[in-house]
Amino acid sequence: MKTQVDVLTMTATPIPRTLSMSTMGIRDISIINTPPPNRLSVKTYISEFDPEVIKEAITREISRGGQVFFVHNRIKSMPAMKKYLERLVPEVRIGTAHGQMDEHDLERVMLSFVDKRIDVLLSTAIIESGLDIPSANTIIVNRADTFGLAQLYQIRGRVGRSSVRAYAYFLIPSSIVLSPDARKRLAVINEFSHLGSGIRIAEYDLEIRGAGNLLGADQSGHINTVGYEMYKELVEQALVQIKGDAAPIEIETDIQIPMAAYILRATYPIRIFAWAFIEGSSP
Repeated sequence: MKTQVDVLTMTATPIPRTLSMSTMGIRDISIINTPPPNRLSVKTYISEFDPEVIKEAITREISRGGQVFFVHNRIKSMPAMKKYLERLVPEVRIGTAHGQMDEHDLERVMLSFVDKRIDVLLSTAIIESGLDIPSANTIIVNRADTFGLAQLYQIRGRVGRSSVRAYAYFLIPSSIVLSPDARKRLAVINEFSHLGSGIRIAEYDLEIRGAGNLLGADQSGHINTVGYEMYKELVEQALVQIKGDAAPIEIETDIQIPMAAYILRATYPIRIFAWAFIEGSSP
């Protein structure tokens, strides 16, 4: 594409700092919106942890000849989750994969899943990138509220890698109140499930987490202390000075209307109404 590029970074969801640098003009960005031929979007569901939902999702996928990812990101309680799934769907073959396993055992499990000797792969978030298994088209994520937005998008991307309709179930506990940020993340991942929505999800991730430290190692946060818009404006001004370009002319608009106006607000039990009265006129 360019002969003067030394480093090309490719990602489905840029980290907040990288995306912020691109929007400010520090780094160039190119967006690929065209999906592979015959690719379908992943049907996404947000649900409380319900054994009926889990059982139906697994049995439906197995009945059409597919396989299932079940993401449980707690190694300590993974054996208990495996026993739970074995009781729930006893006819299904289940394998376990996580980062603390011996590399040969982990390889053996993954090869068994690729060869379809395993129906359900119970794993941690270790599967979130690098896997391309077209026969796996249902993914169930337990405690989805504990994952980051970009991480949820990467995990969902493990399914739907063929012309077969894929399904993603993000499970949340019914016994706790979700934090405001967790609600935002789940709402965004549920809304943007169409093909090519990675950049929109990254934009919301930037908005939720902040853009990080431009001159340091922080990839998120930090600039919320001064406000993202102010930070962006300061960086843009610095870039203009470095490039030697003419600074944009800023005009402060002051509108004066030669009449008095009043805004009154009355609060009622159900709705709030507002009226504006101008002297000499009827309400």
